[in-house]
Amino acid sequence: MARIELKNIVKKYGDGFPAVNDVSIDIADGELLILVGPSGCGKSTLLRMIVGLEDITSGDLLIDGKRVNDLAPRERDLAMVFQNYALYPHLTVGENIAFPLRLAHGKVSEQEVQSRVKRAADMLELNEHLDRKPANLSGGQRQRVAMGRAIVRDAKAFLFDEPLSNLDAKLRGQMRTEIARMQRSLATTTVYVTHDQTEAMTLGDRVAVLRKGLLQQVASPRELYEQPVNLFVAGFIGSPPMNFLPARVEGDRLQLPFCDVPAPAAIGAAERQGQLLIVGVRPEHFDDVEVTEAPAGAVTFSAQVDVTEWLGNELYAYIPFEAAAETKEQLAELDRELDGESMRSQLVVTLDAMTSVRDGDTAQLWFNPDRMHVFDPSTGENLTRDEERAKAIGELSEKLRVRSLERAAQQSGGRKEPMGARS
Repeated sequence: MARIELKNIVKKYGDGFPAVNDVSIDIADGELLILVGPSGCGKSTLLRMIVGLEDITSGDLLIDGKRVNDLAPRERDLAMVFQNYALYPHLTVGENIAFPLRLAHGKVSEQEVQSRVKRAADMLELNEHLDRKPANLSGGQRQRVAMGRAIVRDAKAFLFDEPLSNLDAKLRGQMRTEIARMQRSLATTTVYVTHDQTEAMTLGDRVAVLRKGLLQQVASPRELYEQPVNLFVAGFIGSPPMNFLPARVEGDRLQLPFCDVPAPAAIGAAERQGQLLIVGVRPEHFDDVEVTEAPAGAVTFSAQVDVTEWLGNELYAYIPFEAAAETKEQLAELDRELDGESMRSQLVVTLDAMTSVRDGDTAQLWFNPDRMHVFDPSTGENLTRDEERAKAIGELSEKLRVRSLERAAQQSGGRKEPMGARS
């Protein structure tokens, strides 16, 4: 097991472009850290620098306190699972799993090889497939073989490079569970790259969000969701994504496209009179007045619904609005970075499945202004982020992580020592 420290890591290619720019992250022993962001943000490059497949232009990479910048990949004792599985087609499943141990040239006894292969096969439910060739396996089974090959190495850390991107939606869900169970059982430090924020939110102890090579925020999934530091993180985390609405400061209120709301004290409304800000509200923070009574302090408004999507357990309602010219281009650029389609400005609300709202209706909706975020359009900064609340969420998440690892150690018969808290 290992603690991995990235200190001011930079990667520049021949043209001087910084694919990774001054990234610092401290990954605790036994932690599962997710690197996430849109295509081209530098997450895979950062992972390849950790494993040693890319040179580090500047900065320090430490594993258990030892600087490893100049060590070859095989000397770092890290196990990597690739997107395309990288299995040997002429070898059986059992031989593929055992292959890293065979490379040790006699350092691992045949009895120990068989023992480790059996343990990995038991964990990943591959026992009945050990004599089959990879070509005869499904995508999910091949990925489990690749994971088994990483497990038998008993490496200091696992590195996953978008391992589920080749699988269909159902298999991705199943494999997420397998990876989470494996990581908890082994208590192995894990760095996992994905562009899928659902994977990031469900798997990670913490998530590092990257944008154009720059680290935006590293925090627990809950902190990212509830207390994003800026407009980019707020827009990237969540599905459907957060709604962004233009808001002009008038007196002690904010004028939104559908209603006026009290201006939060944190934004300093007196100094921002007439300024245009951006308000963020998550789709699930809206409710239908006819289904749920609006509580005290809630803001109620009417809106013309364009399209609805009924999903069985909930309904999405899409409500177009005209964005202010000052924010339209910035929001469109943000949408492009987030791999959106930038088709139109619209409010997306998630309503109870029992709602009677349908296409073309005028809906009566409400939301609590205390749950909205307010962003500075020029910097993207979240003006309403609650630092104390964010700290409390982070501390609770770390406590739960350590408790989960301790429980896993007990269930495995004490095979692994409980991990300590991140310093």
